[in-house]
Amino acid sequence: MTAVRLFGVVFQNPILLAAGTAGFGREVDGVIDLGALGGIVTKAVTPEPRRGHPGPRVAEFRGGMLNAVGLANPGLDAVAAHDLPWLARRCERSGARIIVNVAGATIGDYVRVIERLTPVDAIAAFEINASCPNTSAGGLEFGAEPGSLSELVRACRRASSRPLSVKLSPVLPDLPSMARVAQGEGAEAVTLVNTVPGTLDGRLGNGTGGLSGPALLPVGVLATRRVTERVGMPVIGVGGVRTAADAREYLAAGASLVAVGTAALADPRVPERIARALARG
Repeated sequence: MTAVRLFGVVFQNPILLAAGTAGFGREVDGVIDLGALGGIVTKAVTPEPRRGHPGPRVAEFRGGMLNAVGLANPGLDAVAAHDLPWLARRCERSGARIIVNVAGATIGDYVRVIERLTPVDAIAAFEINASCPNTSAGGLEFGAEPGSLSELVRACRRASSRPLSVKLSPVLPDLPSMARVAQGEGAEAVTLVNTVPGTLDGRLGNGTGGLSGPALLPVGVLATRRVTERVGMPVIGVGGVRTAADAREYLAAGASLVAVGTAALADPRVPERIARALARG
């Protein structure tokens, strides 16, 4: 598998660590070789520190798992001062690329994070989590309707010269149309897909969470195919990848890069094994 060029840089392998599954890299330091991967998508960054939802935060079931972490993260100041500099040093040595996931409750939250982190040379792109509830719109997700998504991406585009990938929910009735909205406001790519809302009685402290894991694979592959065919913009495919064969499903559907998430929580070495398998051809 050859290197991939996206966002104006070269990813030496199409496999990424998905957002939220490897923190800011310290969690897998010494466990996997970042140099074997294309890069890492960081845990979501919000302006203020977030404790996240009460436990239990994860509930496994036969088709995967539900998670309700609640965007727990140390906040923008800590990320800028400590987490990103550490990760940048690791990635400079390994050649892995850094994509920073950005989240918030208002558009101003996203802009604040992006403006602060844009000068960090090591960042290849920002991944905009458009599945966050917009408090200014009564809790409606930013990516739930075209006007809200357009406003969010436009503001993020104005705040940074760095490339943007917009992460969209698979429950949207017309993903290609929403991808086209993001593209029209300046996004260079979309990340497909985020988790599917779900619940299991009494299994999560928050009550509800996001479904990920094997059950999400065909959903993400279909979304990737539809967007690449109808919109023609680059896609980062994510959802349900456990093997090299799963990653190839996304690549065959048109994905430029493929992120591995839930499988890496069960076995942190899975992404490296997949990347090495793809490198062998």
